[in-house]
Amino acid sequence: MTPETHRKGTPGDGLRATRITREAGGRIVLDGVSVAPPSGATVGLLGPNGSGKTTLLRVMAGVLGPGAGVVTLDGRTLAETGRRAVARRVAVVDQHADTQIDLSVLDVVRLGRIPHRRPWSASGPEDEAAVQGALARTGLADRAAQSWHTLSGGERQRVQIARALAQQPRELLLDEPTNHLDIQHQLELLSLIAALPVTAVVALHDLNLAAMFCDRVVVMKEGRVVAGGTPSEVITEELVAEVYRVRAVVTPDGPDGRPSVRFLPGGAVHARYGHDERAGP
Repeated sequence: MTPETHRKGTPGDGLRATRITREAGGRIVLDGVSVAPPSGATVGLLGPNGSGKTTLLRVMAGVLGPGAGVVTLDGRTLAETGRRAVARRVAVVDQHADTQIDLSVLDVVRLGRIPHRRPWSASGPEDEAAVQGALARTGLADRAAQSWHTLSGGERQRVQIARALAQQPRELLLDEPTNHLDIQHQLELLSLIAALPVTAVVALHDLNLAAMFCDRVVVMKEGRVVAGGTPSEVITEELVAEVYRVRAVVTPDGPDGRPSVRFLPGGAVHARYGHDERAGP
């Protein structure tokens, strides 16, 4: 399928990346990547550092342009859709968000309504209803007046998700939202994301969390997609050795029989299920 063919698309087919290639600093960081999240699914984007996860999310959000390939929203390119229309449909939660301005939680969440308002216009009843709904869904209604600067890392991530929900998106892109959070906040945050009525693509490092909360996973290595499917189909001992170059035991001991990964100490493995580095050639 060529980009020109895909551009015609069919209404309602959501956010799709087709054969995306992008270079940075003379290096290919995405190489023919295609991702088509099923409607309403939580899709985990997995892979080591430098595999292209963040770049792919930025291309899918329209923040970066592809060198080749196309990103479409309901069958139309992002350029054809328009920046404001894309912002109304697709929300992004980055790894780190901060501000020097003394904003309240309510102020931050209200930022999510900007794509829906005319420039310099005040918030209307529909905007306030969306903001209050986002605060309620994320359990922040009683924190609305609290200063952003007094929040913990987990609380800030929850506020960023509330801000994204205030956009009333159908697609939500999250770049490693559990980074630097303690275990309790990781579980709470991913439980929240998985329960949202949106199509979510979330970059993750933790294979066990991906197996627990994601409907499907896409695995990247060196700018390419190397596997995709349900966690049970994809997360195997062979894949862990191939992509992460470590040994692991994978068993169906997770919730609902999902895979559980236990990493083994004592040496990395070379690509294509190679030998233990300690053992010599």
